[in-house]
Amino acid sequence: MSIDYNETIPNNVNLADDRRLLRALERWQPAYLKWWEDMGPVESDDLSVYLRTAISVEKDGWANYGHVRMPDYRWGIFLAPPEENRQIGFGVHKGEAAWQSVPGEYRSELRRLIVTQGDTEPASVEQQRRLGKTCPSLYDLRNLFQVNVEEGRHLWAMVYLLHAYFGRDGREEADMMLERHAGDIDRPRILQAFNEQTDDWLSFFMFTYFQDRDGKYQLASLAESGFDPLSRTCRFMLTEEAHHMFVGETGIMRIVQRTCEVMKEHDTDDVRKFGVIDLPTIQKWMNFHYSICLDLFGQERSTNAANYFSMGLKGRYQEGKIDDDHQLDGAVYNVPAFEDGKIVSLEVPAITASNERLREDYTKDSQRGVNRFNKVIRDHGIDFELTLPHEAFNRGIGAFVGVHATPEGKIIDEADWEKMKGEWLPTDADREFVLSLMVPVVQPGKMAGWIAAPRRGIHGQPLDYEYVKFH
Repeated sequence: MSIDYNETIPNNVNLADDRRLLRALERWQPAYLKWWEDMGPVESDDLSVYLRTAISVEKDGWANYGHVRMPDYRWGIFLAPPEENRQIGFGVHKGEAAWQSVPGEYRSELRRLIVTQGDTEPASVEQQRRLGKTCPSLYDLRNLFQVNVEEGRHLWAMVYLLHAYFGRDGREEADMMLERHAGDIDRPRILQAFNEQTDDWLSFFMFTYFQDRDGKYQLASLAESGFDPLSRTCRFMLTEEAHHMFVGETGIMRIVQRTCEVMKEHDTDDVRKFGVIDLPTIQKWMNFHYSICLDLFGQERSTNAANYFSMGLKGRYQEGKIDDDHQLDGAVYNVPAFEDGKIVSLEVPAITASNERLREDYTKDSQRGVNRFNKVIRDHGIDFELTLPHEAFNRGIGAFVGVHATPEGKIIDEADWEKMKGEWLPTDADREFVLSLMVPVVQPGKMAGWIAAPRRGIHGQPLDYEYVKFH
């Protein structure tokens, strides 16, 4: 399914055949471009960036690379190819033909899912908008901008669904996507993790490792949806989400590597004075980002999640590979809870535990990358291990709201929490130190002193390639 870039809005959904929809989206487009100008990457209008652009939605459709002026990037609407005779794979409608239009009885629930997912996309652009001013290399600057433009396209994907299938309500929701802003006191983004500051590159790499990994699992569960246009949209978005996680994982890996190199060179743990980020500080950033991302999955026991599953709107991760009836009749699942001052495990109806199961899948996936970070540390002969904090640590949603727990999961009182939280989470002094390292490096092939060079360049280009051109 090739993409027509001659259209005002590049697409592979035959927009030209639906003049009413096309006009509605063309009316929304100037507002989007104004939002990008006001809330997108700062001072990027004169930059020419080596970006990849989809020319089709097939696997090899990403092979198109070239320098693009940031204001000239062509956002569009791309859906994965339709699956012939696709059936709903779970819930009470299991085995029925996938819906090509919105099932009226589930209209509000489906719209809520699309709006919540869509709201995260512009939020991340807003959170990262100033990072280009402190890039550690042109390689990293290019990756930042690649992530930014793809998040912008993900917004277009959700807005298309709202405009195409939800009428006036959908158009109003699409407008509100550009009216809420990350961190805005009066009009914040829907999910709290997308209102947090991301003003240093350690935070950016943690964001793309943890928050974008949440995106992977949310999109994968929505890709199971019985509403076929949403499924096809999310399947294509997942191909882009993989790059975002790559940026995060390799970024953290390179920071860990550089820190270990300096520790070995100077035979000391006290490496801040040498201009690198010490391992305990990296652990604090990990504790923060991982814990706020656990909140993104919602309540451990959720009526909403049960309804979404039963309705056939949102499945589990890789639903088709799970060996059960995909309706969960009589099935049970264990979820964590906090009772009488202790963390316990409760057996609940499995259909209410979809959020917890997805969160567990996410944790296992997150741990695989942490294992790779620790291998770098071990290979340098350093006795330190990065860990994911316990699920009860620093939680704002679910069973552990108001619970004070150490990263190891030990329950403590409020006084001890206030006394010790600076050992586990970034302090103002920690943030000030990390920000002090954020000095831009824009000479081709050069790297900031706190991060190692990547193993290879982008799309076969050398590391000293001019990935971003300044005009």
